[in-house]
Amino acid sequence: MPAKCLRPRLLGSSGLEVSAMSLGSWRTFEHLPEETGSAIMAAAADEGINFFDDARYNDETGGAPLPTGYSEVLFGQLFRAAGLRRDEVVVANKLWWEFWPEQSAAAELDGSLARMGFDHVDVIYANPPPEGLPVADMVAAVGGLLGSGKARAWAMVNWPAGPCGEAVAAAAGLGVAPPCAVQLPYSLVHRSWVEDPEMTQALHAAGAGVVASFCLEGGVLSGKYLAGATTGRAAAALDDPRAAAAVAAAPGLAALAAALGTTAAALALAFPFTNADVTTVLFGATSPEQVRANCAAASLLDRLSPGDIDRLRQIGAG
Repeated sequence: MPAKCLRPRLLGSSGLEVSAMSLGSWRTFEHLPEETGSAIMAAAADEGINFFDDARYNDETGGAPLPTGYSEVLFGQLFRAAGLRRDEVVVANKLWWEFWPEQSAAAELDGSLARMGFDHVDVIYANPPPEGLPVADMVAAVGGLLGSGKARAWAMVNWPAGPCGEAVAAAAGLGVAPPCAVQLPYSLVHRSWVEDPEMTQALHAAGAGVVASFCLEGGVLSGKYLAGATTGRAAAALDDPRAAAAVAAAPGLAALAAALGTTAAALALAFPFTNADVTTVLFGATSPEQVRANCAAASLLDRLSPGDIDRLRQIGAG
């Protein structure tokens, strides 16, 4: 296991050690044969990944036995089929607040745990609270999950800087452990959430790390669409204005990758590590080979010169 490549690091003040690369499920596994899904998880563990991210999603296939949450059932099944040991990994899930106030934070997590077949998660991410749920009340509810032992630490996902700082302050005032991380999209072409001074201040106040997500911009920065690929997450959205920055950056990234003897995907996944606030880079995969290729990005910066890193950071800037 090339653990040195994925050098474990502390996730904020949680005391949990996580690998530099982490594997997300998003809506991937529902579209793959089960043997492929378990092979992906096994490959991740073999590469040194110990941080696995899951969540409840609605069925998009039309064939799941549950309208929502089959993603969690499948995650638990694949986790066990891959031979992963629960005491050796860090598992995260999310509170979406979709059915609040009828469904409390505790009830939402209980439902997720039952579907996954686990008795606790290590990290529970809180989505921004819905209208009518004050930030302080949300933090108190999450604190109750920590007190119950059903979550060991908490974090935030997709929070703007202002409310993020408010949640950090609320935790301090309520005596709740600070959030250990904030999961945010962070790529060569979308840097603002992570790099905004107000977010940096909130992160440092909590002692929290960044879990960088959407680093490949749905695959656009991998360069595969430059070769005319017609399948994939972003294939039908390349003309969408929201993809314009990634589409524009892809040729330059591919050219730099060729000059450095690596791949555009590896460079795009290595980029977040140029920021010291980033703890781990979260990605999804559709094959064991993709897992292995993506994990190589964790050590890529070690062999690049400062000039190479500057060239990388210039791509998509501004």
